[in-house]
Order: sequence, then C-alpha cells, then structure tokens
Amino acid sequence: MPEIRCWRWDAGRDGAFSEEAMRRRLERMGYVVNRYVYPPGTRFPPHRHAVDKIDGVVSGCFRMRMFGRTLDLRPGDMLQVPAGALHEAEVLGDQPVVSLDAGRVQKV
Repeated sequence: MPEIRCWRWDAGRDGAFSEEAMRRRLERMGYVVNRYVYPPGTRFPPHRHAVDKIDGVVSGCFRMRMFGRTLDLRPGDMLQVPAGALHEAEVLGDQPVVSLDAGRVQKV
C-alpha cells in the first residue's frame, strides 16, 4: 500500500500558524496555491488529479480517504495527494472548511 504523507503544523519549526504562513510554506515547496471555502455537508466523491497536490486545512475539519485510510484533517494539517491517487473528501461538522489547495506546477 502506498505511503500517506500527512503532517501537522509545528509552531516550533514553522512559526505561528496562520493562513498566510501556510501559503508561504506551500509556495516555497513549489506549489501554486488556491484558497477554497467549503460549506458544511460538502462531499467530493472518489476522484483523481493529474498533478501532485497538497490539501492544507486553515479552519474546520476535512475528512480525507485515500489508499484505504481515513484521516480527519484539522487546522494546520496538510495531506500530500500524489498525481493519479484515488481519493475522496467531506466536510465534517457544522463549520465550513477553509482549505489551501496547492497544486504542483506542471512542466511543459
């Protein structure tokens, strides 16, 4: 089974958590970052992307399923989604999820 790469914001290493700090970190890693707000009840059925991605959670709780595992991402959590990986997601609870969706730039 492929390895899941998920990590939590570490204030000691990364500094104080904020949306802007997470955005800067993802951009330094070579990703193009888009911000999305998903209302409660939002579900994404199983799907794939053509590029490597990282989903970072700024607020709310995002349940992600990939490689037969389920992870509940909370503020400061980031999950790497490799290109072609089948995955699905849903917003948990009654709060919207603010997400930074970071996609790896494709070389032409």
